[in-house]
Amino acid sequence: MTDILRFGPELALFIAAALIITVDALLPLAGRKIYSMRKGITVFLALAGVAASFALAVILIAADEKGSAAHDMIRVDDFSLFFNFLFAGIAGMIVLGSVDYLARNRYHAEYLGLILASAAAMMLMAAGVDLIMIFIALETQAVAFYILVGFLKDGRSSEASLKYLLLGATSSALTLYGMAYLFGLSGQTSLDGIAQYVNNAGSENRSALVLAAVFLTAGLGFKMAVVPFQMWVPDVYEGAPTPITAYLSVASKAAGFAVVMRIFLVALGQGLISSDWANMFAAMAAVSMTIGNVLAIRQTNIKRMLGYSSIAQAGTFLIGLAAVAAHDRQMALGTSSVVFFLGAYAFTNLGAFIAIIAISTRIKSEKIEDFAGIYRRSPYLALGLAACLISLTGIPPTAGFVAKLLVFNAAVRADLVWLAVIGVLNSVISAYYYLRVVLVMFTKDPADTATFRPSPSLSAALMIAVVGLIAIGVYPNPLLTAADHAARVFG
Repeated sequence: MTDILRFGPELALFIAAALIITVDALLPLAGRKIYSMRKGITVFLALAGVAASFALAVILIAADEKGSAAHDMIRVDDFSLFFNFLFAGIAGMIVLGSVDYLARNRYHAEYLGLILASAAAMMLMAAGVDLIMIFIALETQAVAFYILVGFLKDGRSSEASLKYLLLGATSSALTLYGMAYLFGLSGQTSLDGIAQYVNNAGSENRSALVLAAVFLTAGLGFKMAVVPFQMWVPDVYEGAPTPITAYLSVASKAAGFAVVMRIFLVALGQGLISSDWANMFAAMAAVSMTIGNVLAIRQTNIKRMLGYSSIAQAGTFLIGLAAVAAHDRQMALGTSSVVFFLGAYAFTNLGAFIAIIAISTRIKSEKIEDFAGIYRRSPYLALGLAACLISLTGIPPTAGFVAKLLVFNAAVRADLVWLAVIGVLNSVISAYYYLRVVLVMFTKDPADTATFRPSPSLSAALMIAVVGLIAIGVYPNPLLTAADHAARVFG
């Protein structure tokens, strides 16, 4: 029973996904009212599953039921609980943001089921402390995303799904190869067992361990969307349904970073090769920020622009990871800055994409130039999108400003001043293309003067995102405390 309770947040989402598919299959197919009722029931079940996952995570904290489960393959601790809340919250926001999309798609049950199943798999990725469990969870999440990206079934969506599948399969092979190297060297799949081997390994094993770290970075770099493993991002972001683009940009990235922190901080932590992977992450951070921001400037499609923006943001996350191993005393500071940034980024990027869903659906375009005069047509959406873009830039008083400040502070304290300087310069570059969209919405004349309002579900989701990013910017202490507790899991 203890194992089931500790597996509760994930189990709630898996059960909700199964119920959605089952209920949809049992309800009659005929009639418009029946169809509308089916959609409403499946959305309700999805939100109920998210709420149950939240509640079970709260129960785990209240009952102090932290510890191992599934034969020590997953671990319930402050780190995994943080990501339980994060992934459940993201899934709930995506469900709300997808209500209008589901009205035009008959496969709503499958769509919602895949969202919940992938969220549960990402929770397991964050909680996994065994290579086998991490890989199974990673592949479960990946398969769900391959299907969701191609859900529109048009030429652009199918092409995006195929590219994502082929590159994702390659990344999975590289990840598995890195895991196989670690298993071959240590004879263990447990991260703690691998850590014991690494701590006792001699210099003759250094090359093999570095090679394992390189393969793992290459495979998981695909999930994190960092250079040079970012080639899938623009096409997939543009071709996928916009709610799934939002889901990919936040949840998949957060899951990738959660797994990297688990593997690199636990198994390959402050030991024989920590300086090697710290330097590797620092170089990747600098290149990702620069390439992502420079290429984003050229984009005319707002989803592609945010795709390149997400590559740059991933580079900023990597600054915190580089700071972890660059200086022995910066373990908690570097890790907590990344965890905080992931939480802040979730509010910011989800809010931006939710506003884009509402605007692009009405104007039938994703081109930035067609967002002209949106403030006159829908002030609520224009203000919401502007707040999210300002947060992505890192301007106070928003969550993005506090998040970047923490990451740059961790880099400076870890003697990575050069990396912090590159990060600040890239934030200045990003201001150009983020604020360009704001100027287009507020200063250009609209092609059509007809006003419009978002649906209640999109309004609610956007309000949650904007209130969250401003609240974190003004009073970041609750998220700071949660991030600090999550980081202390790693010592």
